[in-house]
Amino acid sequence: MEHESRSARQLWVDDEKGRQRMPDPVRNAAVRAVMITSVTLIQGVVAFYCSVAGSWLAFPMTISSVVSTVVATWSVLDVWITRQVWRQRNGVVSEPSSTARPLRRERRAEERAEEEAEDRAGERAEGRSDARQDGRTDARADGRAPSRAKAARLSEAA
Repeated sequence: MEHESRSARQLWVDDEKGRQRMPDPVRNAAVRAVMITSVTLIQGVVAFYCSVAGSWLAFPMTISSVVSTVVATWSVLDVWITRQVWRQRNGVVSEPSSTARPLRRERRAEERAEEEAEDRAGERAEGRSDARQDGRTDARADGRAPSRAKAARLSEAA
């Protein structure tokens, strides 16, 4: 009975929460890089042992280890380059016009509405006191440049 209950459970359960699978070209380059790097490390160890033992094979193994190190470095760079190329060709399509422009338009429309409201409030305040007009400057209190209508009005008053 215990044997039957064990067979009902799955031996392997995939966890979908992990990282996504690498694209095939990137995975191929990564496997190639791991294989080349492992062969390079084995060659380095063999060259070391041959040189310790005084074998004639020490010099050729050392030369091949140096060459393999260059090839392994290139293979690791190949993984990075392949990953970047794949992302550019098949990755996320970046269309800033579809996302950023409407947000900018909304923000500009809000700023224009605020400026118009401030202009209307400024026109009302101009009618109330003429003493404040003499002390006005071209810059706003928050450091932003004045609106065009306000700048025109200030230039006419001067």
